[in-house]
Amino acid sequence: MPKVVETQSMLLQILILVFFFFSASVKNGNAGITSTFIRSEWPSNDIPLDHEVFAVPKGHNAPQQVHITQGDYDGKAVIISWVTPDEPGSSKVQYGVSKKNYDFTAEGAVRNYSFYNYTSGYIHQCLVDGLEYDTKYYYKIGSGDSYREFWFQTPPQINPDTPYKFGIIGDLGQTYNSLSTLEHYMQSGAQAVLFVGDLAYADRYMYNDVGIRWDTWGRFVERSAAYQPWTWSAGNHEIEYMPYLGEVIPFKSYLNRYPTPHLASKSSSPLWYAIRRASAHIIVLSSYSPFGNFSFPFILPYKFSSHSIVIWIHTTVGQGTTFYCSSILQQGLH
Repeated sequence: MPKVVETQSMLLQILILVFFFFSASVKNGNAGITSTFIRSEWPSNDIPLDHEVFAVPKGHNAPQQVHITQGDYDGKAVIISWVTPDEPGSSKVQYGVSKKNYDFTAEGAVRNYSFYNYTSGYIHQCLVDGLEYDTKYYYKIGSGDSYREFWFQTPPQINPDTPYKFGIIGDLGQTYNSLSTLEHYMQSGAQAVLFVGDLAYADRYMYNDVGIRWDTWGRFVERSAAYQPWTWSAGNHEIEYMPYLGEVIPFKSYLNRYPTPHLASKSSSPLWYAIRRASAHIIVLSSYSPFGNFSFPFILPYKFSSHSIVIWIHTTVGQGTTFYCSSILQQGLH
């Protein structure tokens, strides 16, 4: 079930561990809204591959699985990602502040990867930076008759008193309950997603279906993720450690498909990073990857004012996956 958090507070600190909210202080504010929606009993049936929510866009080599995430530390950049299935094509993004009027161009990079006998399409990732706050941008990707157009809205300028509405989603998967969750989220009016791990549940499938289900999930969430940033955190279902298939590199599919702006917050790993957006300071932690003294440089240098909203995204399993650390340098971060 999605949750929506609206950052309308003068003195508010929120600690978010998956779906639990702990408010340190609230004055003249709103600590969030929980939907009255209750989805059907678990487990839900998988959406079949021929369902319309997984439809491939029309046109030869048309971009698909389009999604954006924040591309810098302060919210003036986005990383736009998409897949072309047949050939690399162009990694160029054309964008501007008027519809059909693209005054600017950014050039990205392309990659692909293999998992067992599956080979991905061509994964494009393009950083679009130097954007203005609180501005609607239109963008175009692809070429010829197969191009596609989308838009996104940049956040307001960093300010502790700026209202901003986040949606929180985790364990989405690709069942009929997943579809209901996504539809309810899109009706909420939230401006960005904080995703707390376990994206596609592709590891529940066998052999080549692992890669195929990453593709279907990318097309499934595009209806939202192409128009507003989703901030990613990896869960246990992204590990995909499958030695019986010869696959022993953790997070292989996830890291190839879903970039994060970790370098902007001086992190050495895309699984650990921080961003600021409107009135929120968002810190993404990973329970499923190792950490040491070098893992928290994006947390320690920053001083949080009493007006800040601090959101920690930390994935858990069952009753919770706890951080254990014996380092004196990291005491107080447990």
